[in-house]
Amino acid sequence: MRLRAMAKINLALDVLGKREDGYHEVRMIMQTIRMYDSLDIRKSDRPGITLLTNLPYVPTDERNLVYKAAKMLMDEFGIREGITIKLEKFIPVSAGMAGGSSDAAAAFVGVNRLFRLGLGEKELMERAVKVGADVPYCILRGTALAEGIGEKLTPLPRVPECYVLVGKPGINVSTRLAYENLDLKEIQRHPDIDGMLEDIGKGDLYGMVSKMENVFEPGIIREYPVIQKIRENMEEHGALRAMMSGSGPAVFGIFDSEKKLETAAAALKESGLARSVFATDLFHRNGGTVDDE
Repeated sequence: MRLRAMAKINLALDVLGKREDGYHEVRMIMQTIRMYDSLDIRKSDRPGITLLTNLPYVPTDERNLVYKAAKMLMDEFGIREGITIKLEKFIPVSAGMAGGSSDAAAAFVGVNRLFRLGLGEKELMERAVKVGADVPYCILRGTALAEGIGEKLTPLPRVPECYVLVGKPGINVSTRLAYENLDLKEIQRHPDIDGMLEDIGKGDLYGMVSKMENVFEPGIIREYPVIQKIRENMEEHGALRAMMSGSGPAVFGIFDSEKKLETAAAALKESGLARSVFATDLFHRNGGTVDDE
């Protein structure tokens, strides 16, 4: 089977505090977009897991979340047959768009289907959090409020129709670095997530966009000013608002017309600020988990 692992953006991201176990309490509004990696999963005569990728620097052993997810289910259910997974990466790596987490989510769904394990969505999500905090959301997908360490999920109504431009500069930012650069006492602006939830419920795109905030952004921009330049470029060319996704450094802009999106994409490419530029729209949950291609 061939599965799509969708990227996400954070329409709002707040960090509330640090827990005794070292994790941080967060409150976020997550949204899936139509940018995806592909996983081709099939049974193999060779025992164990063989993972292949199109990028030479992506690990193909237990350091890869796809491998971890597949191994977790195969160990739990005593599966002795082998599988081969071909992972084709398109979502930028270390970009704040949950590429690795989404790949792991697709692996959970794929192994569950391939071996007819009979696990429901909730059961997969309970296992997924052991691989990564964003993995349960990447199984759920669509628009959702994420709380706790990101694993407490509440599905939300659809965000009003809009278009998304993604620009990633030629740098990578680790989530660990983002948290190290974040001083909870120095956060000056917290996103109005409750207000954003109301706007989404009313279908008010402009109200929602006006409340977009990411508490990681100031600290990461101090380290990498190019992120601010990409934001400004998008907004100068028609974005209602542009913001860094997750721990960065990818930036996304929200547009209310496809024509503005196309104009801004051309301008960003011409600027040379972003190594990769991608124009798309939102992906809405349709009752399933990970789509077959």
